[in-house]
Amino acid sequence: MNGLWVPIIVPVFFGIACFVVPRKWHWLDETLALAGSLGTLAIVARLFGKKPVDWVFGDVCYLRLDALSGFISLAVGLFGFLIVLYSIKFMQGHVRENAYYGYLLLTLGSAFGVLLANHFILFLVFWGFLGITLYLLILMGGENAASPAKKALILIGGSDALMLLGIILLYSSTSTFEISKTVLPLQGSLAVAAFFTLLIGAFAKAGVMPFHTWICDMAETAPIPVTAFLPASLDKLLGVYLLARLCLSMFQLSGAAHLILMVVGAFTILAAVMMALVQHDLRRLLAYHAVSQVGYMVLGIGTGSPVGIAGGLFHMLNNSIYKTSLFLSGGAAQYRTGTSDLDRLGGLGKVMPVTFITFLIAAFSISGVPPFSGFASKWMIYQGIIESGPTAGKLWIVWLVVAMFGSALTLASFMKLAHAVFLGVPSPLVEAKMVKEVGFGMATPMVVLSALCVLFGVFAFSVPIKYFLMPVIPDAIFTGLWSPGLAAILILFGLAVGLALFALGNLKSVRKTGSFIGGEKLSPENRVTGTQFYLTIQNIGGLRKIYAWAEAKFFDIYEQGAKLAFWVAGLFRRAHTGVLTMYMLWVFLGLIALLYFMMPR
Repeated sequence: MNGLWVPIIVPVFFGIACFVVPRKWHWLDETLALAGSLGTLAIVARLFGKKPVDWVFGDVCYLRLDALSGFISLAVGLFGFLIVLYSIKFMQGHVRENAYYGYLLLTLGSAFGVLLANHFILFLVFWGFLGITLYLLILMGGENAASPAKKALILIGGSDALMLLGIILLYSSTSTFEISKTVLPLQGSLAVAAFFTLLIGAFAKAGVMPFHTWICDMAETAPIPVTAFLPASLDKLLGVYLLARLCLSMFQLSGAAHLILMVVGAFTILAAVMMALVQHDLRRLLAYHAVSQVGYMVLGIGTGSPVGIAGGLFHMLNNSIYKTSLFLSGGAAQYRTGTSDLDRLGGLGKVMPVTFITFLIAAFSISGVPPFSGFASKWMIYQGIIESGPTAGKLWIVWLVVAMFGSALTLASFMKLAHAVFLGVPSPLVEAKMVKEVGFGMATPMVVLSALCVLFGVFAFSVPIKYFLMPVIPDAIFTGLWSPGLAAILILFGLAVGLALFALGNLKSVRKTGSFIGGEKLSPENRVTGTQFYLTIQNIGGLRKIYAWAEAKFFDIYEQGAKLAFWVAGLFRRAHTGVLTMYMLWVFLGLIALLYFMMPR
């Protein structure tokens, strides 16, 4: 079977083994998880060099590794290993540590099942199982995680039900369950219904607005490694993978479909980053950025331009790298301080330099600062938007402005975050010298991911685009004057000149004195933390109401759906009075209605 089952079976086997290990032998759980994740990464890397690979049983191809699923599988394997390595210290002492590693490895195996499945039934089984492991992993956050876990299960499970309907509609139109043989023009009610039901499944998994709220809620309560692995990397990879399958091979999209994708992508970018600006919790702020960035992926794929689609897929990979790094860096800060409240953080840059540097690199990358990887993928998306002009009309200007403005707001919010967590006035914990850098096991994943942010930016065309994206989108043509290697050299030269001038200006001895603040020393309660940045935005007339509605969960489809369900249930509850004559009346009215609709006209 060409080894395609192996990356699915291996993590599942090691995950089941973790469940049977006694709790007191936590070292064995950690060893099994490390061995299983590292072995799976090696297997996937070996298969990546052999693609395309098919596993055919009878006349049906059940598993397939091609260019698209190949590089995403490689990314999933790498993230899985790094998250396990980070978790060894972070999750040590957790009362259900063995179950945590078991669920994590089962999630890893199911993710490979989704990526390798070429049969819709197999795909749906693995996709649905991921919803269950997501629920169980969120519950690892304790009692406060029960409500976000339920919310995630209902939203993801509801979208899975719609996906099942879409698969049935597809089968009725194509008479095949093989994904590679499903090619359908987006014409007719069946095809349109199938496309949009599957699209909702992809959107819910990736966290596209308005199906995003489970990410923001679970980010505050779930363990940091879970948040870093699932909504930050794995769910983005799988959701956008399904979106790419729908748009590149399964359906032949119309101009209206492209327009809908670009509208949704642009709205997600802008709305989520505006929400991130006003957050006071480190984890919730990062969660909103995880939502905002998926908008760029949808926007790039929605352009229909080869370079735009390649940019969307490249941004999917880049986002998984820098967003995972950001969550792990934030988790390191929380691990040492015991809080993610920005009001209680500050001054960690001096005592946690490795965490600060990795955070800063990832922040530059997500903000689209050259020469980091985030700029390279956003540059490609900008080019794709411009190339969509002849077919999209004058609206391409709107999408370009939104994408670039979103990057500016992202940089602004990370200036706030960097000041609140790592710069500014030190928190009382730092003043008391109670904070220190994390150890090797937690620092290594952050360093590796931040290094990838640099490498995939400086060598964008020679490594990730050449080996990962061009095999998927061979028609992508890159124009413009951007040269990441030359830009990196010029930036380094500019930094060297700046440091030299700074050194020359400080050769002479200088007098150092404290800042004059009116003669009084500020108390710890009155120190500037950075959380008050951009309050003027929140208080702008029109935006004030929108932020208030968002705070009241007016835009949360889960909360509004729950209110609607309880309202309908209330109607039925009031109708069921317990009086026999009233029930007989309902039966009589129901019979009249049935007779009316069943009588021939």
